[in-house]
Amino acid sequence: MASPFLTVFTPTYNRAHLIVRVYESLCQQTCQDFEWLVIDDGSTDNTREVIAQYIAEHRIAIRYIWKENGGLYTGYNTAYTNITSPLNVCIDSDDFMPENAVELILQTWNERGGEQYAGIIGLDFYADKKQPIGGYFPKDLNEVYLHDLYLYRIHLGDAKQVMRTDLMSHIAPQIGFPNEKDFNPIYMLLQVCDTLPLLVINENLCWVDYQKTGMAADIFKQYVRSPHSLIKMRKMEMNLQRNTFCNLLRLNIHYVSSCLIACNKHWLKDSPKPLLSLLMAPFGFILYLFILWKNRH
Repeated sequence: MASPFLTVFTPTYNRAHLIVRVYESLCQQTCQDFEWLVIDDGSTDNTREVIAQYIAEHRIAIRYIWKENGGLYTGYNTAYTNITSPLNVCIDSDDFMPENAVELILQTWNERGGEQYAGIIGLDFYADKKQPIGGYFPKDLNEVYLHDLYLYRIHLGDAKQVMRTDLMSHIAPQIGFPNEKDFNPIYMLLQVCDTLPLLVINENLCWVDYQKTGMAADIFKQYVRSPHSLIKMRKMEMNLQRNTFCNLLRLNIHYVSSCLIACNKHWLKDSPKPLLSLLMAPFGFILYLFILWKNRH
């Protein structure tokens, strides 16, 4: 049997009650040239048994990998170590794909893809509202750098990235810090997409159902739980080629606040932009106080 061209990977933790939606949506795909890779981040529910049942049904190609709990980014690391297909896309365990998503991805890459692109970007849709998160891309947008979507306010909602495996495997693994599980895997995506653009699909690639226990739900707690990870993230972002002065100011404010939370006495020496860090220090201190207040309330 030929190797698939696309891997759909799903990092999951105690989501056995939700992951059926991913599975059923993949079984209904109009193109089956993909493999589903499930990365179990040390679940304590019956995720293993649920996936074993799906494998036994032989409806789609499935691989299951169990690992000790380490946070979302370690699930990405495990995925990039094991993916062999040219393209990959992450579909979270609480989300699912429209039935033509795989077909759209492969058709777009076959017609327009190449080494000059890091991959593809399409839309995320609210599962309940049936609307694109942040609206549609501009109609004439055929390719875009990932960071530019935010920097130039082209599209401010979540979107779905389909990445070239060779590029992501070269960047991985993402090295985190002990007891900090909130390190966002966009750390790797931004580095890959800093020098190569993404092809644009102005259509739905993923139905998103935000959970109250999801990573985006407690951002202020993450600031306190994982300050060293956020420091590393901000330092990386400061060094990206694609940046604006206003964004550098914002990054330095967040960098200073995270250094205060982490009690990093060498924050100025460690900064890639020490002058801007010094200039933004009063605002970073205000953000630090605000984060502490939010966590108390």
